[in-house]
Amino acid sequence: MTPPSDSAAEVLPDYLRSVYNWAYLTPWLAPLLDRQLVVQTILWGNAQKLIDEVLSELAPGQTVFQPAAVYGDFSRQVAAAIGPGGRLEVRDIAPLQVNLTRRKLADLPQAHVAWGDAAAPAATGQFDRVACFFLLHEVPDDMKERIAPAMLSLVAPGGKAVFVDYHKPRGWHPLKPLMRRIFERLEPFAFGLWDREIEAWAGPLAQEFTWRKRTRFGGLYQVVVAERR
Repeated sequence: MTPPSDSAAEVLPDYLRSVYNWAYLTPWLAPLLDRQLVVQTILWGNAQKLIDEVLSELAPGQTVFQPAAVYGDFSRQVAAAIGPGGRLEVRDIAPLQVNLTRRKLADLPQAHVAWGDAAAPAATGQFDRVACFFLLHEVPDDMKERIAPAMLSLVAPGGKAVFVDYHKPRGWHPLKPLMRRIFERLEPFAFGLWDREIEAWAGPLAQEFTWRKRTRFGGLYQVVVAERR
């Protein structure tokens, strides 16, 4: 799918341009951030552990939908887990991120990258797995209410959607005050995941799934698996 216009300003949502321009839309900075070491640092050394949570839900030959580009090695590891007999479909609404991810995965024939809107995915058919890795905290609450059910709609019967994202840390967590300040300054939409379960963002479609959640690193992160009945 191609964007409706050659002008990125016309296809990018306002919140992305106003809040995350520095992180995802700046051509000289994005390649510098797209490194596993950077992701590992941002996630307080937990990036690989959280990626492993996703990989544990995958098997060779499966089809996987990834609704947004992810910095670092996430997509390459997903593609490796499903192998050449599988298929990884990656979408992103930012043309810059599409181009970066295409280059990063160019040597993997099972990986396909295109422009797309996570709130209105145009993917054909359904997938064995949907891997939503640290996307929901970056979108306003009204978008969470659109993206969560959109992701569930792409899951085939017996398949799973795997959501990995921030979570409200336990009261004793030493990083809780710092994370609150970071969110206030850089991640203003993340508080929605402190206040409400991902299942609740999914609307009526959530009833078609069996849900399980586990938290990591003192509750700062959550791994939510929704399996379609």
